[in-house]
Amino acid sequence: MVRVWIILAVAVFCVLTAQAPDPRVRAALDALAGHVHQLDGNADISYYCPMDPDVRSVRPGTCTRCGMTLVEGAPDIIEYPLDLNVEPQIPRPNELIRLTFGLTDPRMLQPVRRFEVVHEKLYHLFLVSEDLSFFLHTHPNRQGDEDFHLDVRLPKPGLYRILSDFYPSGGTPQLITSTIIVPGPASTEPPALQSDLSPKQTENAHVQLSLAPEHPVAGNRTSLLFKLTPAEGLETYLGAWGHMLAASADLVEMIHGHPASTADIDGGAAKQLEFSMAFPRAGVYRVWMQFQRLGTVNTVAFDIPVR
Repeated sequence: MVRVWIILAVAVFCVLTAQAPDPRVRAALDALAGHVHQLDGNADISYYCPMDPDVRSVRPGTCTRCGMTLVEGAPDIIEYPLDLNVEPQIPRPNELIRLTFGLTDPRMLQPVRRFEVVHEKLYHLFLVSEDLSFFLHTHPNRQGDEDFHLDVRLPKPGLYRILSDFYPSGGTPQLITSTIIVPGPASTEPPALQSDLSPKQTENAHVQLSLAPEHPVAGNRTSLLFKLTPAEGLETYLGAWGHMLAASADLVEMIHGHPASTADIDGGAAKQLEFSMAFPRAGVYRVWMQFQRLGTVNTVAFDIPVR
């Protein structure tokens, strides 16, 4: 009997601590299951977008959502190991530290040196503190073909989550999470987020958010409709009209997305960016959205409850 309870306890622990599937893995599985966005009416689909596997076509071309070149065949899900090195090993608040990201090809067991440019960069990175007060969207760099590195200051003690977004040549796009801990007194409880869909004034624009359906349900598709005013002076930012990061309050879920569609509304006075999301589980999510107007990158945050 004791052995049975031990086995059950281990099983429960594994379920609770298992890492959430990569959102692109979910999209690829949806695509393989037939939940696809076709670029034409023919059912014999043979090309897909590596960034958005649910976008399919019967002929070569580019993705209407992100602009990537379509790839022939079916999505082949390959996950790449990432080794994160922190210098110094025990970082202090506001100390300049260096993060080095080493990628390994799981088939050749060799360092990855060739990457595809996605949204004008080889490597996108999001860094968020456990209390969700610190948010950074940046791009590690490298000299020659060495590993990527980033120099950064972390403002306070606590846990920080990193989302790495890159596309190894010959592989599949990757979304990989890592964790850094800055020693010191810090809260161990996720922040108690409350719903906050109120309009926001950003660096030089006004943003309103509406949801369809109005009350998101975990696992179902939700449209996030951002209304940006004024439309005058809006510019693409890193190859897209907007970039979005959605994070659960406990930072287990971190999802990077781009607009599924855009539209000029209110007679051209405003622009609407539509993001399509399937929140993986119930809870309140902090959603950051970034866009550019008159050369200034605007960052706005909303808190969305999911049933």
